[in-house]
Parts: sequence; structure tokens; C-alpha cells
Amino acid sequence: MSDRSTIRILIIDDDLEFAGVLCMHLTAAGYAAEVAEDAVVGGKVLMANPPALVLCDIGMPYLSGLELMSLMQTDVRSASIPVVFISGRNDSGTMARAVELGAADFLAKPITREQLLQTVEACLQSGGRKAALPDYGFPPVV
Repeated sequence: MSDRSTIRILIIDDDLEFAGVLCMHLTAAGYAAEVAEDAVVGGKVLMANPPALVLCDIGMPYLSGLELMSLMQTDVRSASIPVVFISGRNDSGTMARAVELGAADFLAKPITREQLLQTVEACLQSGGRKAALPDYGFPPVV
């Protein structure tokens, strides 16, 4: 990833102050970042000009981040765009639904600049594929 300026990252969050901070960190790191104030606007932006990565809140008016991702999965233009959820909603049900939908990662607010940049870089390098689950030495529960 030698030229980050060509890598577009779409931030979808109704907390514009938080989204602005994310945008500032990403642009300082050389990425082309853009903010959408809710999932409806974000959906329109990502369909008009698909980004390399979406950073998305979950709890937003009109359409939640989980609902947006579910809709993204139904369209070939957006199904392969990796989504990282950044949310204050980190209960097990919400996180399970994010994983079920294929989220590239999930960060619980508040996050640090380092967490943000490490997660973005890891997702871009892996093509948005979720890293393998850790092996704890016992079979998974089905």
C-alpha cells in the first residue's frame, strides 16, 4: 500500500464529531476519507462510488449499520466491500449479528488512533476477510 491517497475509506456515523476525528486520523495517515452522517446517505455514497473500506456505526436513525450491511450483501457492487463496525453497542447479540453478516472487524468505542489505523491496515491487507478465530484447544460450539 505505497500510495494510500488512492484508498477511499467511507465513515458512516451520526456522531459527526466522532466521525470528524476518525476522518482527521485517516487523512493524516494518507488515506482519502469521507464522512456520511447516517446509513441512508452512506448507502447512497457507497453505491455511487464504492470505497475500499467502510467504517460504520451501528445505532443510527433511519437505518442501522447492521441493516445497511445486510442490504450491502444483496448487491454485487457492495457485497465485497469490507465493513468495520465502530460502536458503543458491544453486547454479545450485536457483535454476533455483525460477525454473522461478515463484518471485517468490530471496535468498541472509545478507540485509540493506533487501534483505528491498525484495524484499517489489517483489513485492507487481508482484502476485508475476517481473521481466523483463535484456537483455544477445544472444539467450537455448534
